[in-house]
Amino acid sequence: MSQNILQNTKFSVLDLVPIPQGKQHIEAIENSLDLAQHAEKYGYNRFWVSEHHNMESIVSSATVVLLGYLAQGTSTIRIGSGGVMLPNHAPLIVAEQFGTLATLYPNRIDLGLGRAPGTDQLTAQALRRGKQESVQDFPNDIEELQQYFSIENQDSKVRAIPGEGLDIPIYLLGSSTFSAQLAAEKGLPYAFASHFAPAQLFNALNLYAEGFKASEENKTPYPMACVNVIAAETDEEAQRLATSLYQFAMGIITNTRRPLPPPIDSMDGVWSMEQEAMIKNMMYFTFIGSKNTIASELSKFVESTGVREIIAVSHIYNHEARLKSYKILSDIFSETTA
Repeated sequence: MSQNILQNTKFSVLDLVPIPQGKQHIEAIENSLDLAQHAEKYGYNRFWVSEHHNMESIVSSATVVLLGYLAQGTSTIRIGSGGVMLPNHAPLIVAEQFGTLATLYPNRIDLGLGRAPGTDQLTAQALRRGKQESVQDFPNDIEELQQYFSIENQDSKVRAIPGEGLDIPIYLLGSSTFSAQLAAEKGLPYAFASHFAPAQLFNALNLYAEGFKASEENKTPYPMACVNVIAAETDEEAQRLATSLYQFAMGIITNTRRPLPPPIDSMDGVWSMEQEAMIKNMMYFTFIGSKNTIASELSKFVESTGVREIIAVSHIYNHEARLKSYKILSDIFSETTA
């Protein structure tokens, strides 16, 4: 399998800002900045942070605050949300917040939008103050947000200042066909969450490509996919590092979420056969191994999906090992480009 397929593929980072077991919240946040700084040096295209709430394993609840911290500590890499869960926020607030970020850090801010709550239902109710979402709320909220960003809104009685007239790229994120069709209808880039919800990947990408309508900002479809990547010097070392991800996923399926645990020699006796099957199905698009292994498997993935950008998330307990994993991945795309 030729790896030349990767030479026109962009590579980016998604960080959930996980809390390693035994570490403090501030260490997780500082690790995120250090990773962003290394990603910039390694040549990654963008660095996104996802919005999550009420999870003691993840410290990315105040997403916009983190984005400002990351943008301040870097200089060239694009910084953005992967994503902001729009139903949790008034579109005007989002427009003002990202307008402020884009004013402070021009031509570097991305606004990725999702419609999931990013948390459990009880917490979602607390965030949304009991508001019940209808199927049209998300599309309508996007239109309202785009209106606030438009220069045409200057005569409106409700304006986003700063934000109005700024060129802030909007991306739709999803794990089903709904957002794929919506992104196609609105002519927006689309990122699929295949790192934890692989089932609808190909169907969603096909619907997006087939239904895409060119917009002023995007003349052609721009499909992206988020995948798990755990790279190391050897396949065996990478497989051991991956046990942290597997244990983390155990917390998801058993609803006992805890900080990211250190790796162990084997998952035998930790998960049942049923749990193993469930987790490996959920994490189907997880690339684990040495540079050669990762390069080969990612080439197949890009060829089969046609995505133009890979967004890599790496749940690795040791921060230095996580940096090493992203360095190996950057070596893959820099070598194919060269």
